Parts: sequence; C-alpha cells; structure tokens
Amino acid sequence: MVRAAVLPAVGAPLEIAEIDLPDPGPGQVRVRLAAAGVCHSDLSLTNGTMRVPVPAVLGHEGAGTVVAVGEGVTHIAPGDPVVLNWAPSCGTCHACTLGEVWLCANALNGAADVYAHRVSDGSDLHPGLNVAAFAEETVVSAACVLPLPDGIPLTDAALLGCAVLTGYGAVHHSAQVREGETVAVFGVGGVGLSTLQAARIAGATKIVAVDVSPAKEELARAAGATDYVVASENTAREIRALTGKQGVDVAVECVGRAVTIRTAWESTRRGGRTTVVGIGGKDQQVTFNALELFHWGRTLSGCVYGNSDPAKDLPVLAEHVRAGRLDLGALVTERIELAGIPVAFEDMEAGKGGRALVVF
Repeated sequence: MVRAAVLPAVGAPLEIAEIDLPDPGPGQVRVRLAAAGVCHSDLSLTNGTMRVPVPAVLGHEGAGTVVAVGEGVTHIAPGDPVVLNWAPSCGTCHACTLGEVWLCANALNGAADVYAHRVSDGSDLHPGLNVAAFAEETVVSAACVLPLPDGIPLTDAALLGCAVLTGYGAVHHSAQVREGETVAVFGVGGVGLSTLQAARIAGATKIVAVDVSPAKEELARAAGATDYVVASENTAREIRALTGKQGVDVAVECVGRAVTIRTAWESTRRGGRTTVVGIGGKDQQVTFNALELFHWGRTLSGCVYGNSDPAKDLPVLAEHVRAGRLDLGALVTERIELAGIPVAFEDMEAGKGGRALVVF
C-alpha cells in the first residue's frame, strides 16, 4: 500500500488515500517517487479543462528510483534514478513517422488503463496523465521512464519531466530564438521561469517578463529577465517602448487565456513570432482580422510539451544543469507534502509563486 492524491471526480477535491499497486507486469516499471511538481495541467484536469478517466491519481512531473522492473525491460534496472515521461511516443503513428513525437496520437492511451485500486473500497484507479506521480510509488510503462543523467539532484530532476522540457522547448524548438533577439514571456510560473532561463541560454539580449503579480519580479529577474512588466491593458505598449517601439522578436505565452495570447501577439514586432504554451479552455476565443494578419506578417503557433523529444532533450538539459547555465532549484518556490497539493492549486489560480514541489 502507498499513499496517493486521488481525484474522485471532475470538480471534486483531491483526497489523500491509500492505494494498492500491482507488481510490474511485462514492459512495466515500479518507481519510488522522490518528488513531483505541481503543474497547471494537473489543475486543468481537476476542473475539466482537460479530460482523463476518473477516479485518477494525478501528477505527471516526477522523478524517483526504480524499485522493480517487469519482463522485457532492459534499459533500466532496480536502483536506477529516473525521470518520468508522461507523453511517451509510440513511434508508429503519423506524427511519429514525421519526427513530431510531441504530437504522438497514442501518447495518452495509458491514461485510460486501470493501474491500481483504492484500499478502502477496491475501486479502480486510472493513472492521470500516464504516470500518477502524486503518489509515494507508481507503476508505469517502461516507455514512460527515462534514465536520469549523472550529476542531477534527484529531487530537482522532477522538473525536467514537464516544466523545463516545455519552457526550454518553447524557446529552442518552437520559437527557435536566436542569439541577439528580444523575447517576452507571459506568465511567471514554473513553465514561465523555465522559459526565461531558456531565453537567457539562447542568448536573447532583452528578456521581458510579464505577470499580474508585482511580487514575482525578483523571481523573474533571477531567472534571466532584464525587464519586468506588471500585466495591464497597456502591456503591449510598454513592451514596444522597451524595444525601440518595434516590439519583441518572440513572445511566449505561458498562461492560456485569450487576452494574454492576444497581448503577446500585439507585443511582437512586424514579422515576429508568438508561441502559445498555456493550456486554455474552449471558451477562450482569440480573434484577429484579415487585414492585420496580412499587415503584421506575424507567426502564431501552438506548442505541445515544448515540441520536445524527451529522450533526446534530457541529456542536453542535463549538460546545461551541470554547466550551471540551468538552475532547477531556482524554479521551486515551495516544497510541500501530498496534503499540500490543494493549497498549491489555489496558489496557482491566484497567480502566486513559481513551482511547488511535492517531496516524498
């Protein structure tokens, strides 16, 4: 038996419960979690913005140690430190054959499986976004387990499973920020802070952080922001004023709200690029007129999981960490226990802090 944070139904509060995990079957791995990040996507699952089968154990950003492996698993062994990959690619669907593994059509198939049972009543439980990291231990497909490169603290490594891959990928893969360009990052949460660090690593000369909270300025500047703007109806004007009235070359939106996406678009120069990382609801409608699309010549693109290939990108990120260019610990603003996740959700909704980390 292990303790886990269970979502009994969409819209219901999380419950800390004891669950029964089976031994790993063929192609499966059992992992003892060291830490799990509390991501906005988990909040989106609780309120129905994103849908997965319930009851479910949430949590998709985690790292830990292998406890046992099932038949046929050869790339890791008991005792190995690992990072969980919540969106493993199948390698055979159309997106995968194009090399766009972040768009794999089968990545979330495992979320529909029954992977454990609640001790109190024997009810079935699903593994959230495949990995069920809000638990002391989990059983996952071997495809969801990546060996942790040497020299990375196991607890902080949890952030590599989502926030850092997403923020780094948004800059280096989706927006393809070049040295000397200017960047604006909207939303200074875990992904936003990762994006700021990635923009600094890419060699951006001016990095503008935008958030509704003045209290996040110190966090943003520590991550690499050269300027800080408190979000208002004048945000686009302020950003243009900071860039010789041109606008930034690249804007990365990490919030998922129509007004923020529109503002990010308006903050870029003529011919600039806007990358949308934030996950918004269907009711968040963004509108453009045909003339402005022609006149401004801007590019607007979505970004899934940083357009990353975790197996290839994890060693790159690890090298940045070892070299001191990427500071994982600086992304964490609070270390909590399982029972603290609901409060962490409330803080996210209120726009507080960076990344809360559940430490087991």
